[in-house]
Amino acid sequence: MIGQTILEANAVTLRYDGDQGNVLDPFDFALKPGETIGILGPSGVGKSSLLRVLAGLQQPSSGAVHIRGQALWGPHPRVSIAFQDPSLLPWLTLERNVAFGLDFKHQPQLSRAERARRVDEAIAEVGLSSARNQFPDQLSGGMAQRAALARCLAREPDILLLDEPFGALDEVTRSQMQRLLLKIVSDLGTAVVLITHDIDEALLVSDRIVLLGGSPARQIGEWTVDLAKPRDDDVSELGRLRVDIVSALRRASPAHHKDEAHAV
Repeated sequence: MIGQTILEANAVTLRYDGDQGNVLDPFDFALKPGETIGILGPSGVGKSSLLRVLAGLQQPSSGAVHIRGQALWGPHPRVSIAFQDPSLLPWLTLERNVAFGLDFKHQPQLSRAERARRVDEAIAEVGLSSARNQFPDQLSGGMAQRAALARCLAREPDILLLDEPFGALDEVTRSQMQRLLLKIVSDLGTAVVLITHDIDEALLVSDRIVLLGGSPARQIGEWTVDLAKPRDDDVSELGRLRVDIVSALRRASPAHHKDEAHAV
């Protein structure tokens, strides 16, 4: 059930030393339990940098991130993050890869039985129970990405942060992974922030879509996608939203502003 805010960013900015300067203008963001927010934007706009801030992996230059009202100062035990590269350890079986990280110092101490339960349930959730003893080089790309998701789920996160996790997959496998994500949200009620450059992917899985653009990056649009999931057949409404998003991206592009200047 989507209710009160679970993750919040207040006037967060990000600046790097050197020529890059400001990466992110003051950014406000609120995620509710069970909600999926897709963050769209062109390559290099700062989407991944924003996700690292939301994950506690990087401190903002100003502003603050809060989880359930508590300031975030580093990695949080109820926040998991996955990237485009599954980053499975090749010398560990799938089962042991899923368990990897449960003993990190910022994680709660677990009994052997509780640890085994979490791993078993995470592997089952992504449909890989029959492959638990296989090594990464025996897995397809889709299976490896499922294993990476299971590793996140074993931590029983309240919040799942995904940085273009399906971007390197073929179209069929990518569609399967999108449906798996919908299943995870439905089964577990996990809140999700999905970074993607794929408008169609964002439309299929998100409750809200936030569009970043400009340099430094700023929010240039937001859309609520109030359609039941799965949405494969909602062609008309999704098409209308897609046109709106593409138009907003074009208006924010440097080429558009250059054309406007020449027109004046």
